[in-house]
Amino acid sequence: MRAAHIHGKQHIEISDVAEPVPGPGEVRIRVDYIGICGSDLHYYYEGANGAFVVREPLIPGHELSGRIDLDPSGEWESGTPVTLHPATFGRKAEAIADDPHLWPGGAYLGSASTTPHTQGALAELIVADRAMVRPLPTSLPIRRAVLAEPLAVALHGLGKAGDVAGARVLVTGAGPIGLLAVAAAIAAGAGEVHATDVLAGPLERARRLGATTTFDVTSEQPPADAYDVVLECSGVAASVSAALRAVRPAGRVVQVGMVPNEPRPVNLAPFISKEVVYVGTFRFKDEIDEAVRLLDERPEIEQVITHVVDADDIVEAFATAKDSEASGKVVVAVWPAGQTGQPLR
Repeated sequence: MRAAHIHGKQHIEISDVAEPVPGPGEVRIRVDYIGICGSDLHYYYEGANGAFVVREPLIPGHELSGRIDLDPSGEWESGTPVTLHPATFGRKAEAIADDPHLWPGGAYLGSASTTPHTQGALAELIVADRAMVRPLPTSLPIRRAVLAEPLAVALHGLGKAGDVAGARVLVTGAGPIGLLAVAAAIAAGAGEVHATDVLAGPLERARRLGATTTFDVTSEQPPADAYDVVLECSGVAASVSAALRAVRPAGRVVQVGMVPNEPRPVNLAPFISKEVVYVGTFRFKDEIDEAVRLLDERPEIEQVITHVVDADDIVEAFATAKDSEASGKVVVAVWPAGQTGQPLR
């Protein structure tokens, strides 16, 4: 079978490897689609994602959808459409017993944070613990379901904001996670959802998803003290400062976008003078179940996917995903329909 391995900075190869065999409590999945995430881009273009350096061939990919290939227990028939919760939770910490995604020692598909690395899903077949498997509704297309993991990230961030029904919400950064945050806020009943970016393409995509106002922050800033909630999805220091300026007194800023693990200049004066609640958010706990439900109910969210690229053109897929002006979510077709003999939904 085929699998793509990142060997180092701008070095990715598709190789023939042995088919994996499911062990006790595992199932084998035939992967149809993989979404390219920001962490995948870092691993490919830099050979590292922050402090996590590629030290051995790494299969990227933690956003996936596909079908059961083999379930030794017989619970799921071959061909059952699924997605995966990509996390393996670590050692339980009593102080955060209800937040397993924060327990120490966990792992995530397609990550160099562990040694050996935790291999990802950019392969024709993978095995996974059956607890990670999420069967899909028959009405949810497999391609749309590839958005379940990043939508879960957005939903987890939105959950940190509390009830946003009727609220005025600003999303800073209209990349794929920002776009999904726009969709999640609208679905949660926000009164208004606005978005910012530095590029015209992402702002247009945000408007198509339902953002009523957008701001190109190279020339215009959102109003100060105007938003009940700001979902900061860019991870850029200037955007963090803008979020603290835009939120109303006693409002809430949720840091959804990852930031570099290094000092960056941020204006904290509004945080203090307005008694802002500033909350961090990291991956998600179990919101992937809500993400699957939302994707089934709201087919318009699929427009976050702007490109589907065949796995044989993997370098092109990464280059397209890096071009934020041209692309939203870029998806890799790992096992094209013409090779499987059955059409993908």
